[in-house]
Amino acid sequence: MLDRQKHLCIGVITGAQGIRGAVRIKSFTADPLDIDAYGPVSDEAGKRTFELKAIGQSKGIVVATLEGVGDRNAAEALKGLQLFVSRDRLPPAEDDEFYHADLLGLTAELVGGDPLGRITAVYDFGAGDAIEVTQAGGAVVMVPFTKAAVPTVDLAAGKVVIDPPAGLFDKPEPPQPLVLQAEMASEAE
Repeated sequence: MLDRQKHLCIGVITGAQGIRGAVRIKSFTADPLDIDAYGPVSDEAGKRTFELKAIGQSKGIVVATLEGVGDRNAAEALKGLQLFVSRDRLPPAEDDEFYHADLLGLTAELVGGDPLGRITAVYDFGAGDAIEVTQAGGAVVMVPFTKAAVPTVDLAAGKVVIDPPAGLFDKPEPPQPLVLQAEMASEAE
């Protein structure tokens, strides 16, 4: 098993593309087509290594070839395979930029110091990154990963400080009964 502190996942194979062994990859690099810029990739166990060559992009998914994968069956067999590279082959994160892997597991606390939980996932749904914080009781809250909502990220201390946007922790109102349907039923009588 690769050391997750020394290796980062830069993509995952989502399926085959065509009949000659090309694969579809969800890239986690800033520019998806840069997935082949960091040298050979390996599986999570570090047992298999592949030379990767991006050959195109379709609907946000990178199409690539892997050395030694020559047909659709071999490509399909790799579906779900996470692709890792050594951290030292990646550029250092700039100020106020973080690798997702570095955020996972950090404790989250509110501005006043009250504990909130742990970061269990980082997502990008198209409108910017959001962190998933799992609270002690198992409840999950999604927090926009912006400077306003997460003013402090302290990797050395292993924590983030969250200044929640208004309404983030408000419980939704229970649904109200559909009065209109009741009125329509009484009019029909």
